[in-house]
Amino acid sequence: MSVLQRPTEPKLSAHDRVYRGLRNRIMLGQMSPGEPLTLRGIGREFDVSMTPARESIQRLVAEGALSMSASGRVSTPELSNDRIEELAALRALIEVELASRALPRAHLALIDRLQAINGTIADAVSNRDAVGYIRTNLDFHRTLYLRAQAPAMLAMAETVWLQLGPTMRALYGRLRRTEAPQFHRLIISALKAGDEPGLRLAVRSDVTQGLRLLTG
Repeated sequence: MSVLQRPTEPKLSAHDRVYRGLRNRIMLGQMSPGEPLTLRGIGREFDVSMTPARESIQRLVAEGALSMSASGRVSTPELSNDRIEELAALRALIEVELASRALPRAHLALIDRLQAINGTIADAVSNRDAVGYIRTNLDFHRTLYLRAQAPAMLAMAETVWLQLGPTMRALYGRLRRTEAPQFHRLIISALKAGDEPGLRLAVRSDVTQGLRLLTG
């Protein structure tokens, strides 16, 4: 192979393309709770046959990202208060542990990166950009948790984020935020100080406080 040639990335299968597209949309709050999906609509949008559309739906139902009724109707989940509280508790357990494991590897470049992302979150808030807010908020958390070097735990956190995506969109509309989450600043301060108890408290508060407003 010539030094100028680069190996091309393998082309995504139709199933993976549909699955990743829908998964992203759900996780980032681009769909509201209870929003319906049809195989025909998915097939038309992604230009695929019914088979990859059906396989993607089944995979997302298995992950809790979509709900399927007894009659076969598919929609984004409308979570009960008990379910929201359960997922908030899972976030607190998993993400606090990820942050704690990331702390010993929280070098200055990481802290600078988190501060930059937090600035982007503030921009999304000021622009009333719900999807941009959710995307950058998850980017903030994922950037920190990657330093934990605990891929199985991070995958579990992302599954919870996926299940909460539409609900987070509804929550954003209720919060009417005017500034970036205050707990992000506390997370950054704790990282700078090497303060593990402070970090654990800030992360736990950040991932649970907003969701409590939906169940109050």
